[in-house]
Amino acid sequence: MKAVLQGLGLSVLFASAALAQGYVGDVAIQEDDVKLGARQYSPFLDQSYPNRVFWGDTHLHTSYSTDAGMIGNTLGPDEAFRFARGEKVRASMGEYAQLIRPLDFLVVADHAENLGLAPMIAESNPGLLANDWGRKLHDMVKGGDPIAAYIEWGAALNEAVDMIQDDTLQRTMWNRIVDSAERHNAPGVFSAIHGFEWSSGPDANNLHRVVMFRDDADRVEGLVPFSTYNSTDPEDLWDWMEAYEADTGGRVMAFAHNGNLSNGLMFDDVRMNGEPIDIAYAERRTRWEPLYEVTQIKGDGETHPALSPNDEFADYYTWDRGNFGTELKTPDMLPREYARQALARGLKYEAEIGANPFKFGLIGATDSHTSLATTREDNFFGKASIVEPGTGAARYKDFIVQPVILGEDIAIRHYETLASGLAAAWARENTREAIWDAFKRKEVYATTGSRITVRVFAGWDFEAGEVHRPDFAETGYARGVPMGGDLFAGPEGAAPTLMIRALRDPDGANLDRIQVVKGWVGADGEPQTKVFDVAWSGDRALGADGKLPPVGSTVQGADFTNTIGAAALGGHWVDPEFDPAQRAYYYVRVLEIPTPSWLAYDQAFYGNIDLPEDAVMAQQDRAYTSPIWYTPGS
Repeated sequence: MKAVLQGLGLSVLFASAALAQGYVGDVAIQEDDVKLGARQYSPFLDQSYPNRVFWGDTHLHTSYSTDAGMIGNTLGPDEAFRFARGEKVRASMGEYAQLIRPLDFLVVADHAENLGLAPMIAESNPGLLANDWGRKLHDMVKGGDPIAAYIEWGAALNEAVDMIQDDTLQRTMWNRIVDSAERHNAPGVFSAIHGFEWSSGPDANNLHRVVMFRDDADRVEGLVPFSTYNSTDPEDLWDWMEAYEADTGGRVMAFAHNGNLSNGLMFDDVRMNGEPIDIAYAERRTRWEPLYEVTQIKGDGETHPALSPNDEFADYYTWDRGNFGTELKTPDMLPREYARQALARGLKYEAEIGANPFKFGLIGATDSHTSLATTREDNFFGKASIVEPGTGAARYKDFIVQPVILGEDIAIRHYETLASGLAAAWARENTREAIWDAFKRKEVYATTGSRITVRVFAGWDFEAGEVHRPDFAETGYARGVPMGGDLFAGPEGAAPTLMIRALRDPDGANLDRIQVVKGWVGADGEPQTKVFDVAWSGDRALGADGKLPPVGSTVQGADFTNTIGAAALGGHWVDPEFDPAQRAYYYVRVLEIPTPSWLAYDQAFYGNIDLPEDAVMAQQDRAYTSPIWYTPGS
């Protein structure tokens, strides 16, 4: 009997007999032909560790999200998947768009709240028209006033009141998205992964989570996605996820937005019900939310310059004025919004209560509402369809955060958006299951849009020369742990040692440097963080202050050259301040050389566009790996 042997990482070419029959494609392996345990010539037969990096977007909206479909997006899930797979697609405002290279996976994560409302209005869905409020919105749109209809819908959403309350409609629209994903899923080539967004926003504070399934249609079809109408408390979302797994035998996880519009609630010290964080909460949060969306269109969420004053790269597309327009930001909120500080505070919680509520890996995503997962600065189609290329001044001046109460102090306009981000997953194959499993074990990392390849291992006895060996990964897995892993007490006198490799995007910019970000809990019980330069391009040297000079810049308008920086960097780093009694985490940040921003590319293409003085015209893309955690004791 023929069977494909799972877990062995085997692939075979065709025998001449198969070729003679004109058959092209993979063939199954005869079990009897594999001599398990016997030494064989090919050294890769029983290699099983992840050996490929796959690129994708886990947070893309289509016209099925009401805040996309009712403000100009006419592209549905089919167009989103086609675009991600590399096809040319005509955007909602008329421009054609295409990726430089296809993505490997995509989650269409449309908002659960009144899922598919805009397409239902467009098709005059009988079920929608049977609802008085639904008919009212339909008639407003068909009568030529879609913005008024959108505002009325938004008012109900802000009150978390579902004016339609029809599970049958929700299930029907969800099933359409599921069917689209099934049509475009191609194991080994492209993974169309099922998911949605739960859009909790209590008091206009962003607590959104993307929900991502491991499963195929046989388990997810027929669901009614959990929405903010059901609850604004993430613990209730976890209950729903737990029930899904119990009912279906499936697997599901969630990950949160970057928290810069949460006004301190994303990593708060209390639960939403006002009770303090306890071990049960910490364990549940880590179980259901293993990852954090650290970068996306709505700013970057790694750290804040006020929290990391010695980090010259901390002020990267910082959104720190307030929440979604109703409350200004205060300094005490910042430590509860950014990844670097939350990871360190998680260590403190672990020491105090015995579990870490903020033990998360890092990914990037777009949160684009155009159906187009574009993250390159020279190919940025914006946050929403109304600010796509060719839409004129609105592309730069349109509000992302409206000054609802407090005026211009809190407003954020589209010119301040970031062409970010992507998730990179280390796996052996491109399937829903393999990608999901990589996410679950946190062997993933974030970039702000470019495809920088990064790998890091932590152990106790790595030698400097091993960074450059061809069996770098095999060595790393054999004697250490990868990103997302846990490192426990090592030999006496040893310190955590990191081996790091980084390779530039083949279609992008050279690399500036590799850094290690460390977090720990000090003797005073307070969380601490520090950045170490590990490897860099050129003949620069660390100064007396421990700082590395800037790499320089070749940016001129919308042009740059790769005459500075390095195509690849490797680093060997031993923690010089290691205390075996202190909990710690380590993640890697890789910086590219400066490149033009999307505004610079727009300026070059459209001519003299009117931009504010604080418009970012050159920037440095970067990657953030998931951390590796050190825990004292055996």
